[in-house]
Amino acid sequence: MPDPYQTLGVTKSASADELKSAYRKLAKKLHPDVNPGRKDIEQKFKEVTAAYDLLSDPAKRARYDRGEIDGMGNERGYSRAGADPFGGAQGRSRSYAGGGHPFSGMGADDFFAEFFGAQGQARRNAGSHRAPERGQDITYKLSIPFVEACLGERKRVTLSDHKTVDVNIPPGTEDGHKLRLRGLGSPGGTQPGDAIIELQVEPHPHFVRKDDEIHLEVPISLPEAIGGASIKVPTLSGHVSVKVPKGANSGTVLRLKGKGIPKPHGEHGDMFVKLKIMLPEPLPDDLVNVIEKWAKKNAYNPRAKLGWL
Repeated sequence: MPDPYQTLGVTKSASADELKSAYRKLAKKLHPDVNPGRKDIEQKFKEVTAAYDLLSDPAKRARYDRGEIDGMGNERGYSRAGADPFGGAQGRSRSYAGGGHPFSGMGADDFFAEFFGAQGQARRNAGSHRAPERGQDITYKLSIPFVEACLGERKRVTLSDHKTVDVNIPPGTEDGHKLRLRGLGSPGGTQPGDAIIELQVEPHPHFVRKDDEIHLEVPISLPEAIGGASIKVPTLSGHVSVKVPKGANSGTVLRLKGKGIPKPHGEHGDMFVKLKIMLPEPLPDDLVNVIEKWAKKNAYNPRAKLGWL
């Protein structure tokens, strides 16, 4: 039986990450799609996949290391690797009173039934006819711009076997969301594994998402704040006109209904625009003079309402 460690080219002390790395390198090199018509390469690929399936399962790996199962995952039937069922070293000649092997003349099934009983025979039968396992899942990371994640988009993904597939990014996708593509992972005996697409949403320079809401801080000038104005602000779907009320202060929040994240049933969240008064830099002298004259005639302290005096 093949030694799964040798098949993957790793030592018996290899970590889970080292096993995965070795398997991925060999899988890319030996994949049947990369080597069409090469039956020998296809067989090696199956052996590599079977070896990784066994060693990536901690319980199976431990059983293999103890000699309870062979490199294909089948029951050895012995309690210790390298020993025969009668206590002698494997391959050593033994003699018995009366001559011959005490189970000579028995078939393999008779031998296991006699030595292990009905349960042992059932386990052996189950092990020898065990269906090959499902192929491994493969995870890919896909970076998505903020607006595309909010509104939904269709993206093309290249898999490890160089195959390309188009995937639908659902509206309202959040960072870390995963898409499962059935049957596009590593090949297996019964069925292939899946491809898992993990989405990473890129941050936006201005928009901030809170559940299904979009928040945006918008700078306005002093004249716009004092006299009111109509200004253009960006949204997920383009620019819109927003009316700044007369006497608007920094911190004033305007609500744009339906300009947030799309919801599953066709509705949308809202967008909230927070105004922030920005003075020109550098301050023009005439503006400074006007404000100073006004301040001398009017005693105004905005902190008085807070009770800080």
